[in-house]
Amino acid sequence: MATTTRKYIQEERLWEIRRQAQQQAAVYNIQAIRSSIPTERATAETGYYNLPALKPPAWKWEVPVYFFTGGAAGAAAVLASVAKRRATNHNFVRDAQWLAAIGGAVSPALLVADLGMPSRFLGMFRVFKIQSPMSVGSWTLMAFSSAAAATTLLAEIERRTARRVPILSKAAEVTSVLSGLVLTTYTGVLIGATTIPAWNENVSTLPVHFAASGLASAVSILELRGHHTAALNKLAIGAATVETITGARLELHREPASETLRTGPTGWSMRAAGLLSGPVPLFLRLLSFGVSRNRRQQLRTAAAVSALAGSFVTRMAWVEAGRASAKDPTVPLELPQIKRPQLPKSRP
Repeated sequence: MATTTRKYIQEERLWEIRRQAQQQAAVYNIQAIRSSIPTERATAETGYYNLPALKPPAWKWEVPVYFFTGGAAGAAAVLASVAKRRATNHNFVRDAQWLAAIGGAVSPALLVADLGMPSRFLGMFRVFKIQSPMSVGSWTLMAFSSAAAATTLLAEIERRTARRVPILSKAAEVTSVLSGLVLTTYTGVLIGATTIPAWNENVSTLPVHFAASGLASAVSILELRGHHTAALNKLAIGAATVETITGARLELHREPASETLRTGPTGWSMRAAGLLSGPVPLFLRLLSFGVSRNRRQQLRTAAAVSALAGSFVTRMAWVEAGRASAKDPTVPLELPQIKRPQLPKSRP
């Protein structure tokens, strides 16, 4: 009995020594951390202890390229359906369908390449959450890729064998058009729904900007394929007008969150993208009116090349501007003041 009591006292003493050592170590670590912190508190001027409050996006080049191909493919599917309804040039419909199918096939491959393995991409389809832009976008991309490929395949079978499957063709075409409309805008919604200041500040501008850019890309590719029609030129003028207005709006928007869109390398990239996709193609297309046919095609071809380059640079510039914005330690802490609601006065 005495031996058991003595052993119990020794163990209690050992546990007490351990607790004292842990407390001393914790105090030492806290003092060391405090001595290494350059500022005592986080402010909008100094940032979160001079460290970024947000983690910049880890996307590689595949994601902005996917934004470009997905936007062009979605717009091409809509153009193919409209041209088919109007019974215009069948070669134009075929080229637009193939553009949608190729873009729909390349886009998932780009996402898989960025994620590193196919299982991560497939894991996005375990659930469907309407509140999540990522979930909606993943399902939209899969629906569009499948429907665009089916539409093109069934159209080719009909052209070569004169055999029609009207129910499947109609269902595939409607699905590709509806999902294509979402695909042209959802990438703008996706990055705007994040906490990156430069993206979140322009959450209402991004979907419209990406939609106009996707339409301009699809029209430019089809024009470079030799389809110089008046309808395509009008669509390109409209897209260039929207791009010009968007560039002016971003330039005049002087909020601190949008600073990376105007200054530094990212600012110059945004200006170059806006110039190539907005004023330059708009001026060339307006200049093409009232000239000879050959001269008109040359001007429109130059406008198509400029718009295509501007659309590609636009995606790259937005991603780089968001990455630079996340590295700024001061902007995320500049939160608006919350107004407290006034309570009703109590009656005497």
